[in-house]
Order: sequence, then structure tokens, then C-alpha cells
Amino acid sequence: MKQWRHHFPVEVMSRLFSVSRSGFYAWLRRKPSRRAHEDERLKVAIKAAHKRTRETYSARRLQPELAAEGFSAGRDRIARLRRELKLRCRQKRKFKATTNSNHILPVAENLLNQTFAPSAPNEVWVTDITYIPGGAPIQRTPLANSLSWMKRQPARSAAPRSSLAPETPRILPTIT
Repeated sequence: MKQWRHHFPVEVMSRLFSVSRSGFYAWLRRKPSRRAHEDERLKVAIKAAHKRTRETYSARRLQPELAAEGFSAGRDRIARLRRELKLRCRQKRKFKATTNSNHILPVAENLLNQTFAPSAPNEVWVTDITYIPGGAPIQRTPLANSLSWMKRQPARSAAPRSSLAPETPRILPTIT
């Protein structure tokens, strides 16, 4: 009624909702109760604790946190205020395997056969693709990394390149 009183007559609304006009105006002038004041203070503390705990604590875990700060409140009250504030816990993401080995595509031969003992730089190269989470929930940016097994030092000899170490591209292609 409070929000609609400027659009519709209060007398008509009070009759429709079976509320006395004087009762409505008395409710409008009434100060908030002590409980309402405490709820507002508790809401501020809940918001702060929610941020501080990286949005992972439920009402059950927030209760001792708030009690340590001097806010005595039950779990159900904290849960109700969290619902009013529209606060929800962030859930851990389920691990999702991204490798699909069931395919008919060609697979490169294992030329090293787990023998990682190169005698010179640029003989053995390793590579890895790591996915970095992006801004959107599904967006992931691949980061390709190739380096010589001999570690960090580029080859300075004019020796011919091994068939295991093909020419690496200067610029990696962008995958969108």
C-alpha cells in the first residue's frame, strides 16, 4: 500500500486489503523496531563476513564468525538475512577432463620412448598446453609452451636440426 498510495486512493486500498486507514497511517509513522535495527546492523556484518570469507561460508559457518565479532544470531536468522541480501555461496567447480582419447585421429609416435637424456641443445623438445580461465564462465585461453629439454639456453651451433626438434614458430597461432 505504501508504494501504491500515490497512484490509488488509500481508502479504496484499505477496503480491498481489509485494513483500517488509521492503522495504515499509524504503521507509516511508527519507528522501526529494535529487531529491525539489529537486523540492519547484522546485514552489514553479514555482507562484510561474506566478502572476507571469499563468498564461500554458509549460514552455519558464518554463525561462529559473527559471534566472534559480537553479533549473536541464530543460523536461521542469518540464513533469512542472507536470502534477503541475495547472498549465495560460491561452489567449487567440478573437475572436468578435457582430454578425449577416444578418437580416430592420427597420434604422433613416441620417438623418445621415455628416454629424456639429450646430448645437445635442440635435440629434444617438450610442449604443454595450459588453459587459463577467462572472464566469461566458459571462456578459456590456451597458452602453448614449447621449450628445449636442455633448459633455457638457445642452441648457437650450426649443426643440423634433429627430426625430433622441428622448427618452432615465432608467433603462436591464436585460437578463438
